[in-house]
Amino acid sequence: MHHVRVIFKRELAAYFASPVAYVFIVIFVALAGGLTFHVGGLFERGEADLRPFFQFHPWLYLLLVPAVGMRLWAEERKSGTIELLMTLPIRPAEAVIGKFLAAWTFLGLTLALTFPLWITVNVLGRPDNGVILAAYLGSWLMAGGFLALSGIASALTRNQVVAFILGATLSFVFMMSGVDLVQSLVRGWLPPVLAETIAGFSFLSHFNAIAQGVIDLRSLVFFASLIVAGLFINTIVVERGKGA
Repeated sequence: MHHVRVIFKRELAAYFASPVAYVFIVIFVALAGGLTFHVGGLFERGEADLRPFFQFHPWLYLLLVPAVGMRLWAEERKSGTIELLMTLPIRPAEAVIGKFLAAWTFLGLTLALTFPLWITVNVLGRPDNGVILAAYLGSWLMAGGFLALSGIASALTRNQVVAFILGATLSFVFMMSGVDLVQSLVRGWLPPVLAETIAGFSFLSHFNAIAQGVIDLRSLVFFASLIVAGLFINTIVVERGKGA
């Protein structure tokens, strides 16, 4: 755990050592606020809740999380610092976990900076803060799922643009797997059991359930399992790269 903490601190500090992190935060907060008020019609709805705010999170994460995840390993490979990192007395799994936790924490801090919206709805009315808290938790877990997939994509290439495209594509597949349009196509040539299994990997289904205040154990297990599996695959890819 000591090595994980060291890498975590190094990576988290690196985010704020350049203007990129601040630009990302501004873009996320601005887009989230703009979509909530202007597209989601927060005031026009006449309800004091943050549903218009959270309904856009999957789509924001689809573009913004791969932008964070693409640098996790692709940048290390391109600059050649991955060889230096792998010569240190740390295991690849520790490096993978440390980098992931730093990026996930950064995403969590970005999400936390949207708290003025929470304050706004409490000033305007009497929202169910338990539901809002559950939605924030679901949003952070979903960001972790997107990040785990983006980390795999980043470990597969030294080109950050390619890593971004791969990460966004993987995320899109997981996000859309439970949508009715996709399911109608899948059910046409797969057995119902397999179709249901594919639908169970949908980010949208699990996140929407949590965002409604229903903290289903299945959704928590899904995101936790996806993150663990993503880190495991990421570690394997990094280890193979180390051997090469």
